[in-house]
Amino acid sequence: MRSKALALVAIGVIGAVAAGCGGSDSGTGGGSDATIEVDGSSTVAPYLTLAAEDFTGAQVTVGVSGTGGGFERFCKGETDISNASRAIKDEEKEACATGGVEYAELQVANDGIALVTNPGNTWAKCLTTDQLKVIWAPKSTVTTWKDVDPSFPAEEVKLFGPGTDSGTFDFFTKEINGEEGESRTDYSPSEDDNVTVQGVSGEKGGLGYFGLSYFEENKTKVAALGVDGGKGCVTPSTATVQDGTYTPLSRPLLVYVKKASFARPEVKDFLNYILENEVKIATEALFVPLTPTQLDGAKAALAAIG
Repeated sequence: MRSKALALVAIGVIGAVAAGCGGSDSGTGGGSDATIEVDGSSTVAPYLTLAAEDFTGAQVTVGVSGTGGGFERFCKGETDISNASRAIKDEEKEACATGGVEYAELQVANDGIALVTNPGNTWAKCLTTDQLKVIWAPKSTVTTWKDVDPSFPAEEVKLFGPGTDSGTFDFFTKEINGEEGESRTDYSPSEDDNVTVQGVSGEKGGLGYFGLSYFEENKTKVAALGVDGGKGCVTPSTATVQDGTYTPLSRPLLVYVKKASFARPEVKDFLNYILENEVKIATEALFVPLTPTQLDGAKAALAAIG
């Protein structure tokens, strides 16, 4: 399996070099001197990095400024593609309109947000969404696990998670607390999921959240917490995300392409390459592939740009 660390070393560097970088067939309209600039979600970055490694039609740089940071650059016209772990917000749409950036949205994979605990946590195997809200709400008074459930021990709760510029943060807070950005602030935030892994694995009362793919790579360090969204406890996995039973923390992973950039052969070829190889890329990047219906929709959206 490819490591998500690929995303962390991709900031401002070439994610793939055109000449001799993999044997997969792809468009070559742009030539080896052509470049494609990508930035955005640290969650989606491994997917784009893997695609870039095997694409032979251009040099592709993949940055990890976060979903919000990626849209900021995209709407200023600085990048060709913005990858995102949430849909574009109204204020970002306005920024793109002001910047004269017309774009199209494509879904490239599915993902789930995994809640993780320390392996030494033997008491909490599943939490309801109401309990998660009690923990993460802006005015939460939870300081120990006993505050969450009287049957739990009085072990101090240590919280870790993504920073406020993260699409994962936006999605999680909306689904659990009811509004994007609404969260208690006395937790340890970081755009680097490694920090969350280290924090949770180092604290017996640790609790954190990030994309499912990162849990898949760190199963020996943290444990997955089941979530009860009202229909019973479900543990995040490829199967439960694909079949829709892991609710409400399953989500689409998206890319936004600037229409002016799509007019360039290398950008068009790169996106076609992604959709033609979507199952392979998603699987290697530890994401959940699109369903056939979702893939047809993405191909239709791409064809509509032209």
